[in-house]
Amino acid sequence: MGTIVVVVLVLVVVALAATYMKNQANAKQQRLEDAKADARRWVERLGGQVVNLVGTNEPAKQALADASERYTAAGSQMEQAATAEQARLVTSTALEGLYYVRAARLAMDMDPGPELPADAERERAGKVTEDRRVNVEGRDLEASAQPSDATPHYYPGGRVAGRPVPQGWYSEPWWKPALVAGAWGVGSMLLFSAMFSGMYGIPDAQAWEQGYDAGQADAAESGDAGDAGGGDSGGDYGGDYGGGDYGGGGDYGGGGDFGGF
Repeated sequence: MGTIVVVVLVLVVVALAATYMKNQANAKQQRLEDAKADARRWVERLGGQVVNLVGTNEPAKQALADASERYTAAGSQMEQAATAEQARLVTSTALEGLYYVRAARLAMDMDPGPELPADAERERAGKVTEDRRVNVEGRDLEASAQPSDATPHYYPGGRVAGRPVPQGWYSEPWWKPALVAGAWGVGSMLLFSAMFSGMYGIPDAQAWEQGYDAGQADAAESGDAGDAGGGDSGGDYGGDYGGGDYGGGGDYGGGGDFGGF
């Protein structure tokens, strides 16, 4: 009799464990499907903008080209997404593309469209608030809050290779080598210091070198260092970000060394 009771109890435990595991698997699959549905919505919205918009000036053309790259990258990521987290990274890529679309529309004096979801990394990276023209190791570079023929390259703000890049318009995409290589090269700290020194809401060069967010240096001086975290938001999506080259381009426009920075 005792043996029968033990067997029944074991069978009950096994059944409960099997039911629990099945429920967990179903819940995980549902999370994945929900995340992929949300990602698909943003990718389709980005695709519609990329297909229908035509740049009428150089800043708009460049911003739309960057948006197209994000659309290609998001499509590649979607094909590989096997977890809810990877699907959310698809959403992140598509949203970045839509920030470029928004910039292109503004550059063409068009209605930018509805607001996009806020992103903490972009907020913490700060933004260009004044025109700057600097010379770094013989190279002339400009930054501005507004698009122009002199500053046709837009960046929506965020973290690249663990360090914040402010939102703004630039004469050259000085952040792209780090985006491709996953690390900043020699001279990048000097470039950042020269371009952004003293600009409100942007970290100083030492804070940037350590990967601190915008404003963390001031917070530390006031006795509240907060969370000066240094990780790259969102991971690396399997070691690269969109299949090895961020949009299928091979070397992202030839920017492997980008003038030595």
